[in-house]
Amino acid sequence: MDKRILQDYIDACELLKETEKEINRLNQKKKTIIQDSVKGSSHEYPYIEQHFKVQGTAFTVRDDSRMRREEELLEQRKANAEKVKLQVEMWMLTIPFRMQRIIRYRFFEGSTWEQVANKLGRKASGESARKEFENFMRE
Repeated sequence: MDKRILQDYIDACELLKETEKEINRLNQKKKTIIQDSVKGSSHEYPYIEQHFKVQGTAFTVRDDSRMRREEELLEQRKANAEKVKLQVEMWMLTIPFRMQRIIRYRFFEGSTWEQVANKLGRKASGESARKEFENFMRE
């Protein structure tokens, strides 16, 4: 496991959120119903004008098939991101607790090394937390 997978984890989590929003947007578009009214009359005499309400979805059959393909792609993207996220979370369970905290503070929360040291306590400095992480990743 290297540093890159930690960055991938952060990106995968963000990608999951963005993909969920995109899927919801597509679903909302499918549910959108447009309503309009039209005037008309019968073809025979007496011509009596009538008003009719017409309603339906805003997209065509072609739009529907394109949206289905897009939704499939989004679901695949979501599955790949979940796979990376799960790999990192399983790896995190195998490392020492202190290193779990350092990685969580630094990479998942985006804290600076000084902030990581403050959260760790025990008179740790930013530089010592960084060195401890680098030594761990070299092993």
